[in-house]
Amino acid sequence: MTKVPNVDALPEPTVLKRAKRRRPGLLVANAIVLVLAAMAVTTIFTNPRFEWNTVAKYFFEIRVLKGIGVSIGMTAVTMAISLVTGTLVALMRMGDSRLMSTVAAAFIWVFRSIPMLVQLLFWYNLAALFPTLSLGIPWGPRFLTFDSNDVIGPLTAAIIGLTLHETAYIAELIRSGLLAVPDGQRQAASALGLTPAQIFFRITLPQALRVIVPPMGNELISLLKATSLVSVITLADLLYSVQLIYAKNFQTVPLLIVAAIWYMIITGVITLLQQRLERRLGRHTLISADKAGKVKRIEHSV
Repeated sequence: MTKVPNVDALPEPTVLKRAKRRRPGLLVANAIVLVLAAMAVTTIFTNPRFEWNTVAKYFFEIRVLKGIGVSIGMTAVTMAISLVTGTLVALMRMGDSRLMSTVAAAFIWVFRSIPMLVQLLFWYNLAALFPTLSLGIPWGPRFLTFDSNDVIGPLTAAIIGLTLHETAYIAELIRSGLLAVPDGQRQAASALGLTPAQIFFRITLPQALRVIVPPMGNELISLLKATSLVSVITLADLLYSVQLIYAKNFQTVPLLIVAAIWYMIITGVITLLQQRLERRLGRHTLISADKAGKVKRIEHSV
């Protein structure tokens, strides 16, 4: 029986052998990085001046742990207050009232312009400008009067200075996130009969959070590190605690290593929490590889 060739059949696809690219520059760069990393690790663990025994001795010292508590507590309180006040300032900045928008813009300009260290020193020395603080009617009688030194201690001055500084930055982050949501979605929600509050909490805010959360995580880490500045106003945070210790035993470098390792640990935990929050916020928009493959196969079958 003679085999008749099918002239209408498609030709067999040609299988091309994939050529492996040579990247000598990448190999050299990898080798340099490995050598430098090996040198760094060897130096860190063989140089006796690092005094790792001293680092281990003071790593869980009670004064260091109390300093960590002060740094974390100050960061949490400052960030919580700044989120509320920053949201209010952002809404004022985006509002229809020109006066409110101008006041919010001036607030952001002032507290973003002045360095955080200057603000901390200013609030700590507020008594030099206002020896007493009073509650009463403006330009009228005073009901209560306090000594400024009793009201504005190191912790109060630190929280006020850090909060005002963070509020200015967070207000701009929130405003940028809200502006990233297309205005057409708000108009469509309004056409469906949703109230302004429903539009904000159900339409605008969930989408804006995906834009706000990544820079907000960076801002939280920056705030944690900025709490080390409060050592200039004698507040016993993590850095000031180790400074008090090495002022007595002169083990400066090992105790600074203790502080650095603790800052790295806390920052790592914040980074992990930020990544989990980003995945949670993006779970309705990200498509897994399996689902994407199914969608592609359906399109091809159609």
